[in-house]
Amino acid sequence: MKALHTLPLLGLTLLLGACGGEGDATQSRGPDPKLPAPERGLLPSMKIAEPAEWGQEKPRVPEGYSITAIATDLRIPRQMLVLPNGDILVAEGRGGNAAKLKPKDVIASQIKAKGNTQVKGGNRLTLLRDADGDGTYELKTVFAENLNAPYGLAYNAGKLYVANQDALVVFDYQDGQTKANGAPSKLADLPSAINHHWTKAMTISADGRYLYVGIGSNSNVTERGMEVEIDRAMIWQIDAQSGAHKPYATGIRNPTALTIQPGSGQLWTVVNERDELGPDLVPDYLTSVREGGFYGWPWSYWGKNVDTRAQPQNPEKVASAITPDYSLGSHVAALGVDFSEASMGERFADGVFVGEHGSWNRPNPVGYKVIFVPFRDGRPAGEPVDFATGFRGEDGKTRGRPVGVTVDPKGALLIADDLANTIWRVTPNR
Repeated sequence: MKALHTLPLLGLTLLLGACGGEGDATQSRGPDPKLPAPERGLLPSMKIAEPAEWGQEKPRVPEGYSITAIATDLRIPRQMLVLPNGDILVAEGRGGNAAKLKPKDVIASQIKAKGNTQVKGGNRLTLLRDADGDGTYELKTVFAENLNAPYGLAYNAGKLYVANQDALVVFDYQDGQTKANGAPSKLADLPSAINHHWTKAMTISADGRYLYVGIGSNSNVTERGMEVEIDRAMIWQIDAQSGAHKPYATGIRNPTALTIQPGSGQLWTVVNERDELGPDLVPDYLTSVREGGFYGWPWSYWGKNVDTRAQPQNPEKVASAITPDYSLGSHVAALGVDFSEASMGERFADGVFVGEHGSWNRPNPVGYKVIFVPFRDGRPAGEPVDFATGFRGEDGKTRGRPVGVTVDPKGALLIADDLANTIWRVTPNR
């Protein structure tokens, strides 16, 4: 026993994680990914995201585009919202209070922590303003504070909605306002016991009638028991006036960002899937969300591929599982999604941008970038395109980790970077 205590935990982790795992070439993306056989082991393969400063560097973007840091020294930026007057709201914070169940949980939490910012979460909303429209956001001010790990944001008709980790709250908002008038009112409680997946992604229907909130599971694959998964691994539909809610879609392990498709009003999400089946399972995905649909968790993945770890098995639910629309690749940790507009240029006019926070549980890291998934006739079509890269450099150092992505109607892509605590703004060169 003493010998085990003298072996550094990190060294043990890397030793156990060194076996298994191929390169990025094994990642299968698109509407019909080729899935490998599951791999099971004592621990998943792990690779630390070693943080470094940006210094004089910045993310790389396609030719014909420019990228600028418009806000720095934030306190863990997550999701963003462009208000009607062009101001930008940024949700800042860090949540979660899940106890570690197994030795692997302790090890994994330490590995992941080494790749995250050491800044304390802000539990606030910060407002950014570019008053003269020159691309420089000269005002950075706290709009609201004393929140509880805010994440999802939405606006409609003078109401600003904020999804904290434990409740959906509402502020009254007037155009041009730079500070909340007071504490928000609570519209609805959100599941917060344990909070293994604490983020509460949110968007609002095109008519402003309903809010959609993503609620992640309380485990990887039910190791805490099904009783703690009540009302979780699903997307809620919440009445924006009364707060009444119902499950809109279920079996979605961790829906980390939601958006509404312009024109059709269709709800879309990006989802972080389960771990510990190997470096190339299970694909995180982008999908439209069907009302009443079931997407597999915990009994199956990518449609009807059975996960034998979920007990007792449920063949009836597996038979009803919907196959997602588009694989993003396994463990990319997609945390942001938004539809593009023509203002972003012809090449990127029809499709979605996806922020990929980056993997921790495969020896060859993936993600750590923003991609563009092209659409045709309202559906994903073709290979994803790297749009903002360089967050993890060729030297193996990680200088940033993308979270929320938001398209500004004026013609810019906003990227929240929660490692550098920066908001990046990408614009086409005019």
